[in-house]
Amino acid sequence: MRTGFICLLVCLCLCGNPFPALADKEPEGSVVSLHFSPYVVHYSRNPEHNSYPWFTLLEWESASRWEIGGAYFKNSYHQPCGYIYGGKKWIYGPQDQHLFFKFTAGVIIGYFEPYENKLPINDNGIGLGVIPTIGYKYKRASTQFVVLGTSGFMVTLGYDIWK
Repeated sequence: MRTGFICLLVCLCLCGNPFPALADKEPEGSVVSLHFSPYVVHYSRNPEHNSYPWFTLLEWESASRWEIGGAYFKNSYHQPCGYIYGGKKWIYGPQDQHLFFKFTAGVIIGYFEPYENKLPINDNGIGLGVIPTIGYKYKRASTQFVVLGTSGFMVTLGYDIWK
């Protein structure tokens, strides 16, 4: 069931805009942004959980809204991790102030024993991540609500460092 859902999300990202109403005029150009989140909310209470991941992300978005990025964070079990990904963003509203929705998929590195089973697909600390996000952008600043599977969510703050 999970594998089918992940495949569906990846197909939606690769096939273009599945939400035609969210389409807007063509974007101006590519953007590099920096995002940060000091806190994560877990759906279940566990004294082992790390609520302070110090998540840091650098992301490049093309003019056609395809994205690549890399993140560094401490996972829920205090292990240093990375996330290297690609994805697609859809916006609703004008270029300088809009809501957006995006999917990213990529490699998560760092979930090692005894927590390797916390990612559904993980082999020797290298796993698959599929992350949906909804956000709001105002000029060069943005905030995102990031769903972390069945584990929790986080809110990030971002800023376009290059346009």
